[in-house]
Amino acid sequence: MFDDRFVSTVWSAAPTPLLPDGRIDRVSVERLSEHHAGFGIKAVFIGGTCGEGPLLSRAALHELAEATVKANGSRGIATMLQITDNSAERMIENVNFYADTGIDLAVIAPPFIQPNAEHDQEFLYELYLKTIEASPVPVGLYHRKGPVVIEPETIAKLAEHPKVLTLKDSASRPHDTEVIISARDALKGKKPFYAYCGNEFKCPEAARAGYNGMMIGGGCFNGKMAKKIFELAKAGSMDEANALQTRMNEMMYDCFGGRDISCWLAGEKQLMVELGIFSSNTCLMNYRLTPECAQAIKALCVREAEYLR
Repeated sequence: MFDDRFVSTVWSAAPTPLLPDGRIDRVSVERLSEHHAGFGIKAVFIGGTCGEGPLLSRAALHELAEATVKANGSRGIATMLQITDNSAERMIENVNFYADTGIDLAVIAPPFIQPNAEHDQEFLYELYLKTIEASPVPVGLYHRKGPVVIEPETIAKLAEHPKVLTLKDSASRPHDTEVIISARDALKGKKPFYAYCGNEFKCPEAARAGYNGMMIGGGCFNGKMAKKIFELAKAGSMDEANALQTRMNEMMYDCFGGRDISCWLAGEKQLMVELGIFSSNTCLMNYRLTPECAQAIKALCVREAEYLR
């Protein structure tokens, strides 16, 4: 059961280790869990955007969840799994299908497709509420930009539910942030609710805005640095935090194929290969590693060894 033992400055929204033929690489799942533990990460979000959850088969996602729970459980790390779909009925079916793996939280993002829903927040609230009420495990919310928009006021209303414990905010819009942090603060002393920022390029800003920490797709390689940046900013050492953020941004640009992020997930997986954690950089998304990115990653592993290992 998820509780405040798992609260930490950085949570990892992890990529999925795949074998060259696209199957789940269970050996690399174990190594990834050990790596996360070394970074002091207390919770791992799988099957999200970086985790290619919407592209994996249900059988593969079930295997990933099962393997991750087993690896994380022995290290005291919580496992969060995305169960997002286009209707409450589909999401309820999903969470019940994966519940037997032992996941600690089911994560709900806005539906991929739901015509006219953004103009009817009550409809979206009821869709979420129906799923939350039926879920056999606690729930985390995932706020992101997309074709279906969940307004922050709707998120604040959902956060009041006893089963809703966390939020990943990847939209990071100023008004949304203000509403979400105010809702979190209003719940203090009544129920647990932790708000995490998903924009790893702006850790100091997230700390100043009042987030509990960062939940980030690069957490498997930048988690140690992001943790230091966030904690420096919280302590008021903004110049040092901003300087280290600039350094981390360059690290991410090298990993992701430059400022246009052209290699993104393939680059991140290749970095995990270079670190001896993944066995391949196989992606289900259409990202490919360029020779230039591969070379930049090798140099990065030498330059930032202090933070990568």
